[in-house]
Amino acid sequence: MVAGLSLPRIMRVGRGAAGELGDVVAGLGLSRPLLVTDAFLVGTGAADRLTAALEGAGLHPRLFSDTVPDPTTDSLASGLKVLREHEADSVIGLGGGSPMDTAKALALLGVQGGRMRDYKAPRVNVGPALPVVAVPTTAGSGSEATQFTVITDSATDEKMLCAGPAFLPLAAVVDVELTLSMPYRLTADTGIDALTHAVEAYVSRKANPFSDGLALTAIATVGRHLRRACADGADTEARAAMMLAATQAGIAFSNSSVALVHGMSRPIGAHFHVAHGLSNAMLFPAVTDFSVPAAPSRYADCARALGAASAADGDATAAAKFVDALTVLCHDLAVPTPRAHGIDRDAWARLTPLMAEQALASGSPANNPVVPTADRIQELYARIYD
Repeated sequence: MVAGLSLPRIMRVGRGAAGELGDVVAGLGLSRPLLVTDAFLVGTGAADRLTAALEGAGLHPRLFSDTVPDPTTDSLASGLKVLREHEADSVIGLGGGSPMDTAKALALLGVQGGRMRDYKAPRVNVGPALPVVAVPTTAGSGSEATQFTVITDSATDEKMLCAGPAFLPLAAVVDVELTLSMPYRLTADTGIDALTHAVEAYVSRKANPFSDGLALTAIATVGRHLRRACADGADTEARAAMMLAATQAGIAFSNSSVALVHGMSRPIGAHFHVAHGLSNAMLFPAVTDFSVPAAPSRYADCARALGAASAADGDATAAAKFVDALTVLCHDLAVPTPRAHGIDRDAWARLTPLMAEQALASGSPANNPVVPTADRIQELYARIYD
């Protein structure tokens, strides 16, 4: 098997890396970046610090801070207007998955035009697009190193997966200092998101030796550091480890794929406005339990990497311990069920058939060890509700 591999051309990783953003952008021959972020990061001063770093390098940045959680096609319109007014030659995504998804979408639409729906999976988008530089502020999405963006169609509430090299950042700047303000819930949910990325990359039908190594390393790192980062937000060693694990997991799944958890997670986010990491966490133990029989040795490897099983455990035992470990992790980090999160039972039941249809249409479930039917997906949605 030949694996097609794609990574950012430039990566700066380490504490203080954000201070080098101006040098990175200037070194790429760019001069008019649009800095895409959200109101929270404007409020913390992070956007101003990065703007100053860009201006200090002789560049001419402009700020767009009106991104929204789980960006929609409607939310892109004002960003496109600013992009064109500024005559931007590049886009910088500063934030979690939502600002980076927005930045990637603007970079493509700013050159090619059209509607975001025109670019959704299964289409593979190769460009052209403006260069993207990604600066993550959460340790979870891995979007700084992936060739994916997710945008919700405002007309249909479909959370559209859009894929291809056109969405791969040209450069990534990964600085733990930008994650120190993350609250507990965000730390927990994005950390489980990173673990989900790594596990799904490893058990995916598109897994390869390159993605395998990064996935297992990320799983081991999350196992050692996620609870620490949640227990003490000032634990910079744990924060830095989780930041690196998130990037490694992002590279892994970008060069392999995600699977059923992500396929089922996107419709939950679209219809019930649940944050992506949290919806993944709601699904993770049950979907893993469903999938284990088709790939016990792969899940056993995940268990050993996580520290949930030993080399002395056989594959079946280790895989079962992995499901138990995920259940305990979600319990320890207070991951709510959809019901506990406040989602109405009748609305959940009414939308389950549509969510199952949208999950399958995304293509991600086809990469799962067990490829489910729509009926099995509906059963899993019913199982996790309570």
